[in-house]
Order: sequence, then C-alpha cells, then structure tokens
Amino acid sequence: MFTVSTKGRLLVATPPLEDPNFDRAVIYVLEHHDEGAIGVVINRPTEEALDAPLDRWIELQSAPSSIFRGGPVETSAMVALGRSVGPIVEDHELMTAITDDVVSVDLTADPALAAADVAQLRVFRGYAGWGDHQLDAEIDAGAWLVVDGDADDLFTDRPSELWRDVLARQDGRLAWLAEAPDDLSLN
Repeated sequence: MFTVSTKGRLLVATPPLEDPNFDRAVIYVLEHHDEGAIGVVINRPTEEALDAPLDRWIELQSAPSSIFRGGPVETSAMVALGRSVGPIVEDHELMTAITDDVVSVDLTADPALAAADVAQLRVFRGYAGWGDHQLDAEIDAGAWLVVDGDADDLFTDRPSELWRDVLARQDGRLAWLAEAPDDLSLN
C-alpha cells in the first residue's frame, strides 16, 4: 500500500480536517516509509520562548523566534530544524540532512559550533506521527494535499498565512482552496 515517500515535502490539510490539531495545518515531512511517517506543523507559532539552557539558540532562530507547536505527539520533545548554508554531504554530530538545505539540529550541541553551518533555525515542541501506512491512507482519503515546498516555507516570517500562501501558488483548482473561508458554513 505504501506508494511514494513525502519526505521533504509539505502536507497541507484540506478543509475541514476535523482534528483541531491539524485544521489548516501545513506539515513538513521529516521521514516517511513503510513503518510510518513523522513531520512537524510549521504554521503554529506559540508565545513560548526558549528557556535555559536552550536560550543559547535564540540568536539563530528565525522570526518569529518562538517555539512552534509541532504536533500532538510527545509534546515534551523538542525538534530543531535548520537551513544549512550549503549542502550537507554526510551527517555529523551537530546535524542530520533531511534535504539538500534542511537539516535536523542537535539542540544539546553548542550553538556556536552550528552557527557556521546553519543560517536559520526553527524549534518545535512535539511532532505529528503516523503508524504503518496511516499517512498513505489519509492522503488517499483526501485529508492531505502533498505539495512541493522549500526552505522558505519552513522559515517564513508569516507562519499564520502559510496555509493560504502554499495553496495560492498551486496550479489550477488547488489555488481556489486558498480563498476558502475559515468557517465553511459561511460559504
């Protein structure tokens, strides 16, 4: 049943996705294979700032420099993603490549060591996770649109507009969804 990996792509929730955790969510997929998938919601900033000892990373954070609500799974877990200044040829102790320019960053490392390789940083509390073939089934059922994204989406300074922005740049009828009202009963 597994079709194609969505790793490094965006999942855009179709309206109305009934789970409030994912209503109008844009998810950046970190991993997707036969055993499941993991991603982070990239358009849900919070008012929470990094506390010690993680506050050492604040200078590398992209605006808005708050912690994002990455998803409902393991909400005590922190996930950091960065934009690398150049292609990461192989993983090393500070970061692991997800795509050519997006890496996961080890927040236990010294940010001064990462600063030479990471241009931008986003920190997420929790993540979204799917079991065996669960994401594939949700995509097949029409709950998610799978679209290409880029690092600018992940590090946008307008995360609250990202759902509409991503849809608006799609071809054809998908772009129409960008104008869907928040409350579909008003349509």
